[in-house]
Amino acid sequence: MILIDNFSQVTAQIKSERGISKEEIIDALKQALASACKKIIKKDHDYEVTIDEITGETHIYKNLIVKAEVENPDVEMSIEEAHKISKDYTIESVVKIEITPENFGRIAALTAKQVIIQRIREAEKNSIYEEFQDKIDTIILGSIQRIEAENYLVNLGRTEAILFKREQIPEERFHVKDRIKVYIPEIQKTNRGTRIVISRSHPGFLGKLLEQEIPEIQDNIIEIKSISREPGERAKVAVSSNNPSIGAVGTCVGHMGGRIQGIIKELNYEKIDVLEWDENPRKFIANALKPAKVSNVIIISSDEKTAAVVVPNDQLSLAIGKRGVNVRLTVKLTGWKLDIYSEDEYEKRRALIQDETSSSFADRILQTSQEVDAESQQKEETAADTTATDDGVATTETTNEDIKVSDLAKECGLKTADLMEKAKEFGIEIKSNRSKLTPDTAEKLRESLAEG
Repeated sequence: MILIDNFSQVTAQIKSERGISKEEIIDALKQALASACKKIIKKDHDYEVTIDEITGETHIYKNLIVKAEVENPDVEMSIEEAHKISKDYTIESVVKIEITPENFGRIAALTAKQVIIQRIREAEKNSIYEEFQDKIDTIILGSIQRIEAENYLVNLGRTEAILFKREQIPEERFHVKDRIKVYIPEIQKTNRGTRIVISRSHPGFLGKLLEQEIPEIQDNIIEIKSISREPGERAKVAVSSNNPSIGAVGTCVGHMGGRIQGIIKELNYEKIDVLEWDENPRKFIANALKPAKVSNVIIISSDEKTAAVVVPNDQLSLAIGKRGVNVRLTVKLTGWKLDIYSEDEYEKRRALIQDETSSSFADRILQTSQEVDAESQQKEETAADTTATDDGVATTETTNEDIKVSDLAKECGLKTADLMEKAKEFGIEIKSNRSKLTPDTAEKLRESLAEG
């Protein structure tokens, strides 16, 4: 017999401090002691370990199966030997014989220590990961434990995390024991344990602060569509209301800025622009560039999300912002690539910008005509019939058949709806996408698209 002192108290303490159950510790000890016993005795016995949960009394047995004829004495016992112990044993009965290797008490103590330490580490890794997995994309409170160079070691309760300089708000300083709010964007499971990433510069930090401060966001009455930040300097938040009677921007800002002021203070007085989101990209871009006024937004390419923005002459510097902050935040917020022009500059470059816009149609037409398959090329070739004049000079006589709108759209590299919209701008009315155009009308539309 082996007696593990204060076993019940030790397991209870481990459970309260480390979150490892008594059952887990006992199971790990049983496996470790059986393995250690096998190494010492060097016999392939079937070992069984029992541990009393209260007293810590430990017994190690080898299990032998009763056989009429013994083939392997390490795991079998003859019926005659079994009857010497008890007459109640029969063939196939299991006889438990207690064994305790010499000096096993010291080995058992060392084994128990190693097993408990290893199991604590494994259990801590798993329990911390599971606990903080539910806290991804949330804000939690921590306290500054230590300052290392320009990084902060933050105590999060059961574990610690490092707030690296890149995740801090510039010019923000803390002291040991300061309590701070941090945002958890992700958790990484590594060989050394669970690594919790914490940040105060992440856009999600601002989003969760808004959610905490504004009940309408929690209730999904107001929705945060996108956020862009230059930490410590400026941020833009696009919001929309799911209730027509509630204004998204006014609700977020609050009376006299009451709701937003607390968030600004938490972000080390970072300026926050709250603006209305709009599904129309022109309106959204114009809103996002505030406080600058916008004269016009020209969509150059919807596919590539590129646009030109025209602002009054005295608004150009405001639209760009100090060190380009305003336009950078707008680009991040909207996802569009933007070129900003003053009205004077736009007038000078107007032809060039229009040429670039219209050339995109010409490029599409050229690209489409180059990429058509053999069948389409064959149709185009049969659509024209080459004849000779009386003077022997070759001329081309086109067919007089009407052209489908969808076929012309394909030829021009456009969607049918886009072609119909463009035709309307050029004074050509197309009633439906199934309409047909006369050759003259189709040719006029081609020329108009090429000229812009």
